[in-house]
Amino acid sequence: MTMQMTMQMPTTMPTTTQPTTQTTTATTMQTTLPRRAAALLLAATAIVAATAMLATPAAATAKLKPVIVARGLVNPWALAFLPDGRMLVTEKPGRLRIVDAQGRISPPLAGVPPVANVGQCGLLDVALDPKFADNRLVYWTFAEPGSGGANSTAVARARLEGEAGNERLADVRVIFSQVPKVESRQHCGSRIAFDRAGHLWVGLGDRFSRKDSAQITDNHIGKVVRIAGDGSVPADNPFIGKAGARPELWSIGHRNIQGLAVHPVTGELWASEHGPQGGDEINVVEGGRNYGWPLVTYGRNYGSGTVIGEEGPKAGIEMPLKHWVPVSVAPSGLAFLTSDRYPGWKGSLMVGTLRAQTLVRLTLDGRRITGEERLLTALGHRIRDVRQGPDGWIYIVTDGSEGQIIRIER
Repeated sequence: MTMQMTMQMPTTMPTTTQPTTQTTTATTMQTTLPRRAAALLLAATAIVAATAMLATPAAATAKLKPVIVARGLVNPWALAFLPDGRMLVTEKPGRLRIVDAQGRISPPLAGVPPVANVGQCGLLDVALDPKFADNRLVYWTFAEPGSGGANSTAVARARLEGEAGNERLADVRVIFSQVPKVESRQHCGSRIAFDRAGHLWVGLGDRFSRKDSAQITDNHIGKVVRIAGDGSVPADNPFIGKAGARPELWSIGHRNIQGLAVHPVTGELWASEHGPQGGDEINVVEGGRNYGWPLVTYGRNYGSGTVIGEEGPKAGIEMPLKHWVPVSVAPSGLAFLTSDRYPGWKGSLMVGTLRAQTLVRLTLDGRRITGEERLLTALGHRIRDVRQGPDGWIYIVTDGSEGQIIRIER
């Protein structure tokens, strides 16, 4: 089934080309210029504004064609491409499946440890080891059950064995568990990304009820951790040797990371993070840094809209590259576009959104985010994950009891 959606025009234009700003300027000048000069100025203003609008990327961009690859998945959360183009897909209730190019969905792979499928938590991200072709290792994050209804985000590893269509998980083991376990249904995170040394970055949520712990270094609440492929601690982690700090820590002060992606040129870790009522963020996550939650945030308390902390800037706190206010978009999966499938888009950061139900394209100049374009606005689905496939097309995963994998062609 193939559908066509037209991209939405950007919601904002550069202030130098907004007709309202320029008309105001022209009106002011009209008091000092002759009438003919003022008229010429207004005409020139209209031409500049019209030209600017015609030059916007959305106006020049062809229609996107969302092509459904697979349907009928139950709350799919993430996908990872196998070397042959098939996809490993997680379902939040606790199932890991393989989906082929024809959309055939395998039975659940045996060996996934017990999953606490509660609220926002369950079976979450999945990623292949950078040396998968040699070692066949697969990693995933999940809500690990504890006693008394408590749970925490954990990382498991296994080797994918068997012929195509008859795979199984072998040597399954949990290599990391978030400390402490909390009785919570919310803010488990969580995404995995590999650095250039093959170590894992893992985003971990603040569990909602434990937001103040995000500023305390004796736990993994509201943090990004960095571990080796066997769960050990890399010797160059930034918090090693700091009094009372967990050695796995990479950064602190996060609320609920829902997307991680490594910049294909710089190797930097980029993240999308949920704010509360407004205050969603895009960050470059550097080792040893503090990202503010809940001391510094653009978000507000639910319902009341009252302030939570400061808006910053504040010494010692990293400010986001971008934030959304006053309405949250609920950013999710991230992917840098490196293919040539979409002329003019190479180097863009693609962001899925849950609340806004759009695919967001962010244009970049180094670390500076220069523009935002909202795509697939008529799709009407929460977009949980975004990946670039080995074929260069963008793939998205939609959330819900009838979740889909969709390839975005043009």
